[in-house]
Amino acid sequence: MRFIVVFLMITSLTGCAAVVANSRGLEGQPATLTPRSGTYQDLLALPPPAGQIYASIYDFRDLTGQYKPAPASTFSTAVTQGAASMLTGALADSGWFIPLERVGLQNLLTERRIIRAEFERFGQPDTLPSLRAASVMLEGGIIAYESNIRTGGAGVEYFGIGTSGQYQVDQVTVNLRAIEISTGKILANVTTTKTIYSRELRAGFYRFIDFSRLLEAEAGYTNNEPVQLAVMAAIEASVIHLVAKGVTAGLWKLREGVQLEGTILDVYLNAPTPLL
Repeated sequence: MRFIVVFLMITSLTGCAAVVANSRGLEGQPATLTPRSGTYQDLLALPPPAGQIYASIYDFRDLTGQYKPAPASTFSTAVTQGAASMLTGALADSGWFIPLERVGLQNLLTERRIIRAEFERFGQPDTLPSLRAASVMLEGGIIAYESNIRTGGAGVEYFGIGTSGQYQVDQVTVNLRAIEISTGKILANVTTTKTIYSRELRAGFYRFIDFSRLLEAEAGYTNNEPVQLAVMAAIEASVIHLVAKGVTAGLWKLREGVQLEGTILDVYLNAPTPLL
């Protein structure tokens, strides 16, 4: 019996050491490109347009008002504040839009004034071209973040040996709309939702070695889907749906000779909407 107990203690210590060693090894990992979801691959696979659309994005804010639950932080927001950068990247990667710099417009205008001041100083003609005007303006934001949409778990324990698991489902919602600049008319409006999964698995063992000695070991694993990646996937999906709606409404066209049927746009248009 003592041999079995000693063996279990050695095995537990070895497992704990391996877990700690692996976690410390992550500190030396080099920086990599941000992992992307399948939605990004769909974005890259969009059929080509008849012509790219100049689009302006002034802001794409967090409109949820949600903060991370305590005790994590009562001052950190639940979702990213960099959604405008994500939307700009998604528009450029889609091949349908040419995003124009508007978030940092003041900085851009300052640099242009510096260039014109140099022209004037050296007596050179002002050859700086005017800024490109946008064809459409894109507005919207992260409009909802709901936590604990679904939670659950299960566990079993027998004679001091047990295991358990639990999960949590959150949800983030993004709205994107295209606006005609000359009239202010909303050309297309889409709202996309992305679920965020969190899982936890735990296993434990405890046993009295003798009357006053208790042996206990525990291990666990938690996997939380990054919220910013979920927001990015929702934004990418909203761009795809916006393109699809615009094509069906005749706002913009596919390249000549390209058919809508069988493309990613067709898949998204005919995809069923799940009921909550």
